[in-house]
Amino acid sequence: MRRLMIVTLAVAGAASAASAAGPYKTAIFAGGCFWSAEHDIEHTPGVKDVVVGYSGGVRKNPTYENHDGHFEAIRVTYDPAKISYPQLVDAFFHNIDPTDPAGQICDYGPSYRTAVFVADPAERSAAEQVKAKVAKILKKPVATEIRPAMTFWPAEGYHQDYARKNPVNYNAYRVGCGREARLKAVWAGR
Repeated sequence: MRRLMIVTLAVAGAASAASAAGPYKTAIFAGGCFWSAEHDIEHTPGVKDVVVGYSGGVRKNPTYENHDGHFEAIRVTYDPAKISYPQLVDAFFHNIDPTDPAGQICDYGPSYRTAVFVADPAERSAAEQVKAKVAKILKKPVATEIRPAMTFWPAEGYHQDYARKNPVNYNAYRVGCGREARLKAVWAGR
């Protein structure tokens, strides 16, 4: 009887933990500077959490000083009851210049290129449809890649929530980079 009670409590505890975690999903995007990608997407309705890091490469445990082959990326946890995956992909595209094949705004090089990392065929189909819609809206080729999801490696702690923790430095970077002006030029009236 005691053993049955322990097993029952363990199962109930696991079910409770699963429901407490919620029905959230994750998506991985590379949007140039991960500080800006995090800053721009985290206020999207339905987004619960954003972690900056590295993805797309083969090096294990990359760091900021050593992430060759990886994109600077974000892992977005979202509530699919509040925002669908296609809507999230669309929000991501509207916070980048998807026509730039070399990087983003003032950050150039392989780790600053843009990508949507897809976990399965349904995500691939949705991302490809959004990309096609964006190309039609912008009337230009879209350079943002659709790639298979790979391991996401969280960046060092000092990179997490950088814009919130270091608003003066981040805003100086953002203004100096010309991010707002570039995004307005890309998306004006669209």
